[in-house]
Amino acid sequence: MTRTKNAHSSIGIDFGTTNSSIALARESGGVQLANYPFAGELTDSYRSLLYLEQAREAGRDTLKSWTGPAGIERYLEAENKGRLIQSLKSFLSSRTLKTTEVFGRRRTLEELIARILKDLRGHAERQFGVQVKSAVVGRPVRFVGAENAGDDEYAETRLREAFRVAGFETVEFEMEPVAAAYYYESTLEHDELILIGDFGGGTSDFSLIHVGPTIRRRGRKPQDLLGNSGVGIAGDAFDAKIVRKLVSPVLGAGTQLRSMDKILPVPVWMYAKVEKWHHLSFLRTKETMNMLRSVEAQAVEPEKIAALVHLIREDLGYQLHRSVQAVKCELSEQPAGTFRFSDGVLELEEKVERQAFETWIGEELSQIGECVDGLLKDCGVCAGQVDKVFLTGGSSFVPAVRRIFETRFGTDRIRAGNEFTSVARGLALKARDLNR
Repeated sequence: MTRTKNAHSSIGIDFGTTNSSIALARESGGVQLANYPFAGELTDSYRSLLYLEQAREAGRDTLKSWTGPAGIERYLEAENKGRLIQSLKSFLSSRTLKTTEVFGRRRTLEELIARILKDLRGHAERQFGVQVKSAVVGRPVRFVGAENAGDDEYAETRLREAFRVAGFETVEFEMEPVAAAYYYESTLEHDELILIGDFGGGTSDFSLIHVGPTIRRRGRKPQDLLGNSGVGIAGDAFDAKIVRKLVSPVLGAGTQLRSMDKILPVPVWMYAKVEKWHHLSFLRTKETMNMLRSVEAQAVEPEKIAALVHLIREDLGYQLHRSVQAVKCELSEQPAGTFRFSDGVLELEEKVERQAFETWIGEELSQIGECVDGLLKDCGVCAGQVDKVFLTGGSSFVPAVRRIFETRFGTDRIRAGNEFTSVARGLALKARDLNR
């Protein structure tokens, strides 16, 4: 495809904790999503992951890397697993995690994220036929782990630097729920006050905003956005509870070991890492593996610790995540499901009731509900004044999440659509408005 030199292409990029999307708003109307080959099909969600291998070429070590769907396929094909790094966005607010060691060399978080963004940018340029040097980029209302406004500003600065390293000249940030509002507004023929709920992998974000044709005609004003709120809880927190209840006990959580003449509990910190499946690769250090072998030798149930060693050594975080997602989707559609994990060595299968799952995530559901109630209160808006509620993101499919909004606003006011790409579409529409 011929590439056009256009510094003002209307590009929107939703760089997510788990998945990313990139969209172009055409001047002639309509929004085009970039798509990517995976497993013989095309997908418009690009997994936000990086896979690295060290290879020996011409007598020296070289580092090879793949991202997104290509990274998944390379990882699954490799006999000797390299390093699979996932959910990098969730570390942006951390002032302690600035670098990680990759095959003996320290790499900055910004450098690793930029590697993913470079491939996203390259795919977009080839498909859209434009140079991608600027973009409107989504950001959560509250970054994962951020405890105050300073942490959020720090995380945004790091994300901006990653885009700069990836070759972007200008980046404008927009709150992800506001971007979803831009998309929803494009479908309206009348004005509405809407509540947007955007559920990502790491955060749940909410905005109250006036949208509609009147706003589009006169131009958006700051007072149209009544307020934003967010909480660092979403899909990953739900996943963690599934791992805690179904997986960690099989890997030795809650068991004991013999040390001298004492019976001691197996260290619990390891299982906190396992619950965050994308942290598994960080456990593959020489010190941790030596410690685990020592624990296995003293364990009352050594076979369970051996299973944990296998999970970490083989870096099976992606497979674990896939199994968790499968049962979570099943529980969104059925009153019961079966968790299955199999890699030829470690075999897990357990039935789970939706009611049990909803009990496990009860604290998280309460925090999401409190966040929504707090936003309404801060804006001086009662639930009856909200015309529609637009839900987007993967966890919006979870029935218990939807009930939070159905009980407050009524089922008839709940709207959804393009749950995984509405933010990218809205970001592209905002980019087009900025370019006019």
